[in-house]
Amino acid sequence: MMGQRLYQKLIKRMLDCIFASLLLVIFSLPMIVIAGTIWLVTHENPIFKQTRFGRHSQPFEVYKFRTMVGSAPLVSHQDFHKRDAYVTTVGKFLRRTSLDELPQCFNVLRGEMSFVGPRPLAASDMAVIEKRKVLGADRVLPGITGLAQVSGRNNVSDCQKAKYDGTYAKQVSFTHDASIVGATLIKVLQQSDIDKA
Repeated sequence: MMGQRLYQKLIKRMLDCIFASLLLVIFSLPMIVIAGTIWLVTHENPIFKQTRFGRHSQPFEVYKFRTMVGSAPLVSHQDFHKRDAYVTTVGKFLRRTSLDELPQCFNVLRGEMSFVGPRPLAASDMAVIEKRKVLGADRVLPGITGLAQVSGRNNVSDCQKAKYDGTYAKQVSFTHDASIVGATLIKVLQQSDIDKA
């Protein structure tokens, strides 16, 4: 129990900073190429910023590589049935490989996110945010990946996603985080459940 508390309060944050820094160094050149390609295709800022809700349901700006045209509507993921009509060609590749998530390493370094935790949601998903509050899922930092993402992602209902997030918040540990990261890597390599928020 003591080791679990130490991990939650100190070690998890240290590992987040170390791995976020390493990824930004390793992928610095590819990120420059990706940003340039997005700008050539869309003539818009390659970095997409959106207000999401994180720990204690507080809003913050999340960073991702732009995968959709600027005219795409802001609606709940579950209600966005014509998403493909707005996703660019390079955006489809970025989503398929999960490279669109790389800028979130800056959110991790800023202390707004962790590598593992409930996915930060936008105001259009307020129903899920409220369910998370009830289940205590917003007591931890949001993550780039999480238990809901490796348990079906958007193939499960909003209610079930909130339950997964609540379950994660109650049992944060190194072994649990490691298993989620491992499952995420497998899904990325298999390119399964790639349509994500």
